[in-house]
Amino acid sequence: MYSHILLLCLTILLFSQSSTAASASEWRHRAIYQVVTDRFGRDDGSLTFPCDPQARVYCGGTWKGINNHLDYIQDMGFDAIWISPVVEQISGNTGEGEAYHGYWPKNIYAFNSKFGSEQDFKDLVAAVHKRGMLLMVDVVMNHLANQGDTIRYDELTPFNDPKFFHPKCDIDWGNQTSMEVCWMGNGYIWLLDIDTENPTVKSTLFAYIESFVRKYNVDALRLDASRNVPKQFWNEFSRAAGVYCQGEVWVKDTEIICPYQEVMSGLHNYPFKESATQAFTSSTGNMSEFVRISRQMQAQCKDVTLFGTFMENHDNPRLGSITTDRARLQNLAVLNMLADGIPIVYYGQEQMLPGSNDPMNREALWLTRYATTNNLVPTFTALNGFRSFLVQTAAPFFTSLALYGLLNSSVVIVRKGDVVLVLTNSGSGVATSAEIDGLGASMELVEILSCSNVQTTGSGSLKIVLTGAPMVLYPRKLLLASGICR
Repeated sequence: MYSHILLLCLTILLFSQSSTAASASEWRHRAIYQVVTDRFGRDDGSLTFPCDPQARVYCGGTWKGINNHLDYIQDMGFDAIWISPVVEQISGNTGEGEAYHGYWPKNIYAFNSKFGSEQDFKDLVAAVHKRGMLLMVDVVMNHLANQGDTIRYDELTPFNDPKFFHPKCDIDWGNQTSMEVCWMGNGYIWLLDIDTENPTVKSTLFAYIESFVRKYNVDALRLDASRNVPKQFWNEFSRAAGVYCQGEVWVKDTEIICPYQEVMSGLHNYPFKESATQAFTSSTGNMSEFVRISRQMQAQCKDVTLFGTFMENHDNPRLGSITTDRARLQNLAVLNMLADGIPIVYYGQEQMLPGSNDPMNREALWLTRYATTNNLVPTFTALNGFRSFLVQTAAPFFTSLALYGLLNSSVVIVRKGDVVLVLTNSGSGVATSAEIDGLGASMELVEILSCSNVQTTGSGSLKIVLTGAPMVLYPRKLLLASGICR
């Protein structure tokens, strides 16, 4: 109940600001729910329409379908949405399926009619803003798409001539220059690599994105395939967009990903995601490596609090395909929401969907009937409610860097402002003892997810026994009058 009251207050506070683009620092306070438009909601309201992700075809999700289920997203406490690319795609069923995902653009000036009309998109933006939420749109600037080996340049917009593209070549994924100039794809689909060093191309794309953001009141952009485009282009592109831009640099190497923050606001935190997944999905996970990577990201990146913190997305296997242990999934949910950075939760993560690699990780959410019990919906709702409380109290949480430490081989402690996370990979029902020092003498703490109380000793230590589930600890005195765990 309290989380709903907080969200209503936040909505009222932000409604008057909905016409002004949120700054990068304001995005720190947001929690993003990622939607694959074609797989989230149908505008006919069907909860049974079949969708086989392996078929790689459109299943009928639309912008109206998202609009119809905004309550589901907001009731969990999410106050920002990231949606699939919105532009016109190549049509038909190729050897790689249909372009339901949005990453095979054909005309950047037209909307994807499979998702609805331009007015439907405008209506979605308006509905999101009316709720005090923000909208992030996925954009593809690296390429335009072509079906088959015969390249039909005349069918592409705005670049309808070979001179606007790099010459066709196969990518050497171990060579950065090759990644920036060669083509992704195969004989079924070729992704024609746009020559983003070409002055005409640059001026066209900068004018386009400035107009798109302004005309449709978009609040942020997700930059697809950022590593396949020269860094300098993104620097100019981000300035033209004038909104928070979060890029995809799909790599675990901190030495590679961190420099990209010099040319855009933030990145998907792939090193953190990969190390957390490895550490927490099994009792044999490497917790010390997770701590090392977390510290390394903080030390090497410009501002890790502006990165997107995620555990699932449309390109990677879902956590539910790696482990079905609810406690381990809860530990990862806590990290997802309360570690450094802007949390991003992929649609269906809350339902513990089991999809493995693409395309199996792109299931239709309507087939879950948007259930809110017997899943992780209550966990994400509670975490978002707590996070919203921290926003309201102007807590130092959002700019404080987390302190990561090992309590033992299966337990990690994360301290961030006044928040203390105690996390384990031991699994449901497995008892694990640990002791925490330096918490303050005789301090009463509340565990946010269970609303249980614990108290430190006179010397400020706390002995706990975990049974697989995570602990989110916060001083009770700071929760007074909050309504949380009353």
